[in-house]
Amino acid sequence: MNFPSELKYSKDHEWIRVEGQTAYVGITDFAQKELGDIVYLDVTSVGQKIAKEEIFGTIEAVKTVSDLFMPVNAEVLEFNNALESEPELVNTDPYGKGWIVKVALADATELNALLDAAAYTALVGA
Repeated sequence: MNFPSELKYSKDHEWIRVEGQTAYVGITDFAQKELGDIVYLDVTSVGQKIAKEEIFGTIEAVKTVSDLFMPVNAEVLEFNNALESEPELVNTDPYGKGWIVKVALADATELNALLDAAAYTALVGA
């Protein structure tokens, strides 16, 4: 499995990539493999401030529906509209074109509490 070292990870299997004061959030390679074929994403939190570990949407796979949890306190700026017509991008490119939301960070120091790639790898036993 692939866990890029430049990303931070949550225990709930989301990743976050920071670019200045904004960041991109998606699910990890491990999570997408566990879920199976992604068929739909429901994110209705655009424009809302979401607390750390609060649900910002759901992801539906052929075999289950799972909640998506915000890894840090943030405001959801944008949903990746490409996922409306191509939800499988989460399976094929989870760290690139398969990002789920773009957010504005409330406090960048919260990133320090997230897992690095090594710690996340140990968490999932990969």
